[in-house]
Amino acid sequence: MRAIPGAGTDVPIWLLGSSDFSARLAAELGLPFSFAGHFSPEGMAAMRLYRQLFKPSQTLARPHAMIGVPVVAADTDEQAHFLSTTQQLKFLSLIRGNRLPLQPPVESMDGVWNEWERSAVQQRLGAAIVGGPDTVKRELESLVAQTQADEVMIVSDFYDFSDRLRSYEIVASLKQDAGVSTRTANA
Repeated sequence: MRAIPGAGTDVPIWLLGSSDFSARLAAELGLPFSFAGHFSPEGMAAMRLYRQLFKPSQTLARPHAMIGVPVVAADTDEQAHFLSTTQQLKFLSLIRGNRLPLQPPVESMDGVWNEWERSAVQQRLGAAIVGGPDTVKRELESLVAQTQADEVMIVSDFYDFSDRLRSYEIVASLKQDAGVSTRTANA
């Protein structure tokens, strides 16, 4: 028995990266580029660099880019900010070298982290989109305009699955309102 995932199919090869180097490599090879903006927000210029340096290949005639971004959507901005503390706690545990399972959201991060930790977490989550439907729509549109992304991959850390599902429902409804198709992987 031989198990080869994707055997006999034409699975496209993407270059996933979080730096100028990976953007340059994808452009040089004429491959689609997926930028890891969910943990490297300071490298957003890599998307522009990829488009500027892109060389057509047998695989791809023109650049095609995807960006990964953390999104916490809820019915209100306030609820989304509350739910986003789970993400903040996740990165805080990584910074402290004590990776924990996702933690329930907290009313306030004050007293949970020190100033240095707050700054480090906020830097890591610099591209995060957090808010109610109007805020999320505005910020997603701004992100796509800024990066010229052809696709957006949403990364969502929620303690409660129903909150995660609701976030995806909100984002999907925004895309449907704009007449854009959505594809979702298993949540």
